[in-house]
Amino acid sequence: MSARRRLNAQDLAILTASLTATDHAVVDTLKRVRVATGAQLVRLHFAGRPSAARQTRRALQRLVEQRVLCRLARRIGGVRAGSSGYVYALDIAGQRIVNSGRLRRPWTPSLPFLAHALAVTDLYVGLVEAARTTNVELLGFEAEPACWRDFNGPDGGRLTLKPDALAHLVIGRYEYRWFIEVDRATEGMGVLSRKAGLYRRYWQSGREQARHPAFPKVLWIVPSEARKAVLVDVLAAQPSEAWPLFQIVVHPAAIRVLSGGQP
Repeated sequence: MSARRRLNAQDLAILTASLTATDHAVVDTLKRVRVATGAQLVRLHFAGRPSAARQTRRALQRLVEQRVLCRLARRIGGVRAGSSGYVYALDIAGQRIVNSGRLRRPWTPSLPFLAHALAVTDLYVGLVEAARTTNVELLGFEAEPACWRDFNGPDGGRLTLKPDALAHLVIGRYEYRWFIEVDRATEGMGVLSRKAGLYRRYWQSGREQARHPAFPKVLWIVPSEARKAVLVDVLAAQPSEAWPLFQIVVHPAAIRVLSGGQP
């Protein structure tokens, strides 16, 4: 399909009908998490297949040529990462297939922004893999901006809570919902304090409890024990009634904690 030709409704219908079930799954993933590396897409949609890397490379190349996906200009892992290091997002045709509303030409974000977004994607991948091999059932995973919450503050002003993700799981007989903050130690204590306060105010608004009886636990995923100590100090400064809202875990234990295990 020519990159210069405008995709009309008939073209889109033909293209959509030509996609395989795996193609649609890849598109749905990128609708959910916005960006993913080739390696992450292998883990999600091609794991266990013979010649998985080659199959992934061919499938993704075809979807790029069809303008369903695009490769961002920035790669992760350097040249040695090969095709698995490419970062993918939905191109114009892919956005139209998922009815994403306002179409946006693909762009390459800054490295810190991209690294953070891919860390959220990796969390999603880890939960999908846990659901394949344990008694965890992943009922839902929303990344930004689908997981954002608008609400009225105490003075009536409009506020927006912006978690990095919302995960909804069932483990055995119990259901768990988590607001997730993937912390990369780039924000100061003031920013962290304001964000913690916003979670507290959203909890106090009762808006989330009107959707679901239990307010989600807020899991802060941090890169090190030193950063965990910083978060402990920040959260301890919140009113004591808000303390049960929060939990902190160092990154390697995040999937284990979300899957019902101990840090």
